[in-house]
Amino acid sequence: MASLFGGSSSSSGDMTARKEQVMKSVRSELALANAQELMNSANKACFAKCVTKPGSSLGGSEEVCLERCLGRYMDAFNIVASTYITRLKRDRQEHAATGLATGAGEFVSA
Repeated sequence: MASLFGGSSSSSGDMTARKEQVMKSVRSELALANAQELMNSANKACFAKCVTKPGSSLGGSEEVCLERCLGRYMDAFNIVASTYITRLKRDRQEHAATGLATGAGEFVSA
């Protein structure tokens, strides 16, 4: 069968593969953007806290402060992300169990 533009139309499998490829690319770009935003936020917060008198170079105490601040920022992010993922998994399991228990094909809202 010909497509609107004169070429042959792609098979369903080709379209599905292309869609999956695009979705994977979008997920990668979103992950990169989120990581960049996290680092920008951490840098901004820690710089404001640790560098009170900006100059041409960082002092030793400023470097130590920045290192510790960024470490704590990342630790806090990892705790929040881990807790969030655990909660999402638990909620999905609860919704799936509730949907199966009621025999309904849809999720039951709490």
